[in-house]
Amino acid sequence: MIRFSELMAGQTLLPIIQANSPEQGVHIAKAMAKAGLTLVEVVLRTDASLAAVEAIKKAVPELKVGAGTVLNSKILGQAIDAGSDFIVTPAVSEKLLSDLASCGIPALPGVSNTGEILMASEFGFEELKLFPASLAGGAPFLSAISSVFQSVKFCPTGGVNPANRNEYLSLKNVFAVGGTWVAAKQWVEAEDWDAITSACLDTLK
Repeated sequence: MIRFSELMAGQTLLPIIQANSPEQGVHIAKAMAKAGLTLVEVVLRTDASLAAVEAIKKAVPELKVGAGTVLNSKILGQAIDAGSDFIVTPAVSEKLLSDLASCGIPALPGVSNTGEILMASEFGFEELKLFPASLAGGAPFLSAISSVFQSVKFCPTGGVNPANRNEYLSLKNVFAVGGTWVAAKQWVEAEDWDAITSACLDTLK
């Protein structure tokens, strides 16, 4: 199966979309695609999230669209049925890791400590999300464990922002960072799609 980092094709930002309607999700996704991004994550935190995944895939077919905040096998199944290209979770369990390992599409399991990293690696996952990164030790934690988990690479998410993203990206065991700052709530509410495009362009510099 293709690795998650291969799906990202060199993109070092995992941009997060939280949409209150499918139409809103499409506007955000189009603004991100306008900046040259090729992959986005829709977090399943609203009633419209699954419909937003379907709408974005139809309206912006050049984008790879994944589902985040997947917590159990039921949500995993719904995300796959909606056409998700990949799966992201905020946490792991043995049951969820087993389901992810056999789901047939790339997955990025979320971990927050060394025990969870070890458990995820036992299920074959060598690319993981550190979440919430800022509360789980941040860049110093990732640097400290790099010699222990030498084959594991991370996409830290949670508390990542323009001020600290390069600190993460400078680490050899970090292949990308995830963030919501490129689609700030106030921009979405004001329908300021150009601000989202501009923020995404800034990450590519």
